[in-house]
Amino acid sequence: MKNKQILIAFILGCIITIIGALFKIMHWPYASALLISGMLCQVCAGIGLIIKIYKDQNPNGFFNK
Repeated sequence: MKNKQILIAFILGCIITIIGALFKIMHWPYASALLISGMLCQVCAGIGLIIKIYKDQNPNGFFNK
C-alpha cells in the first residue's frame, strides 16, 4: 500500500465518522453502521501506516515519497 492510499483511507474514514456522528445527533437511521465503518477504516489505515513505517528503511523520509 502506498503512502497516498493510506492517507486517503484515513481521511475517508474521518469523513464517514463525521457523517455518522451527524446521523447520530439527528437520530437518523444507519448512524451506528456509519460510525463503525468509519472508525474501522481509520483503524485499518492506522495499522497500515504502522506497518509501512516499520518496514521502511528511512522512517524520517516517510512523507517525502
